Amino acid sequence: MSEPTFEKPLQPPFSAEKLAAVNVHLRSLEPQQILAWALEHLPGLYQTTGFGLTGLVAIDMLSKLAEPDSRPPLIFIDTLYHFPETHELISEVEERYGVKVHVFKPEDCKTVEDFEKKWGERLWEQYEDIYDYVVKVEPGRRAYEQLKVQSVITGRRASQGGERASLQPLEVDSTGLLKLNPLFAWSFAQVEQYIKENNVPRNKLLDQGYRSVGDWHSTSKSGEGDAGERAGRWAGKENKTECGLHKDYFDMQRKAGQLEATKLEVGDATCV
Repeated sequence: MSEPTFEKPLQPPFSAEKLAAVNVHLRSLEPQQILAWALEHLPGLYQTTGFGLTGLVAIDMLSKLAEPDSRPPLIFIDTLYHFPETHELISEVEERYGVKVHVFKPEDCKTVEDFEKKWGERLWEQYEDIYDYVVKVEPGRRAYEQLKVQSVITGRRASQGGERASLQPLEVDSTGLLKLNPLFAWSFAQVEQYIKENNVPRNKLLDQGYRSVGDWHSTSKSGEGDAGERAGRWAGKENKTECGLHKDYFDMQRKAGQLEATKLEVGDATCV
C-alpha cells in the first residue's frame, strides 16, 4: 500500500475530512517520523513549549532531524511567575541545541512588579480565567501574530488525561492554528526512558519531589500516593487540567473581557 500524499505545505481550509486523512496517516508513525513529516508539510512551523519533559524530547528529536537553521524556533510564554530553575533550563537548552527561543510576557509588563501594578496581587486566586488569559493566552496569540505562526508543535500526550485523553496527532483550533502533538501516543515511561537514554536536559525541580512544573504559585511537590504525572499542579482544583493555552481562544477572550470590565478590586493602571 502506497503512502498517502499531502500538499507541501498543507493549505487551508482544513476540513474535517482533510484532518482525518492526515491523522490516519500520522497515527501509524513514530514521533520522529511525525516530526519529519511536519518539517515538510506544516506551514509557518514553531514549537511552543514550557520546557516540560515531552517538549524537551521533541526538541532533542528535532536536533537529530535538521540543522539548527532548519528547525522550528521555540516560543516560551514567560508568565513572570516561573521558578528560577525553569529559566536555568531554558539557557541550558539554548546552549546545547543552538535553537532560538522567542520569549513573550504579559502585555506591557516586564516584571512581576509591573504586572501586579496593573492587575493587583495574587490575581490567580481572585480571577483565575482572567489570569490564564493575560499571562498565557494573550501573549501566545501575540506571539503567533508577530511571528506569523501557522502551526505549532506541542508537548501534549493522551496519557496525561483530562482534556488531553482524546488527543489526535494533528488538530486545528478555533483560530485556524494547526497543533501537532508528535508524542500523543507515548506514555510517561517512554518519555522518561528517552530522556535518560539521550541525556536530555531536564528541570532540576523534578529531582526535588516535583512531577510537573509550572508557575511557582500553582505547583507543589507531589505527596505520597499522588497519582498522575501532573500531580502537584493546581492543587485543590480537581477540574482544572489546562492553563488556557490549549483552550478555545475566543471563549477565553470573552470571559477575560467580561471579568476585566467589572473592575472589581482589579487595578486598571498600565505597566510602565
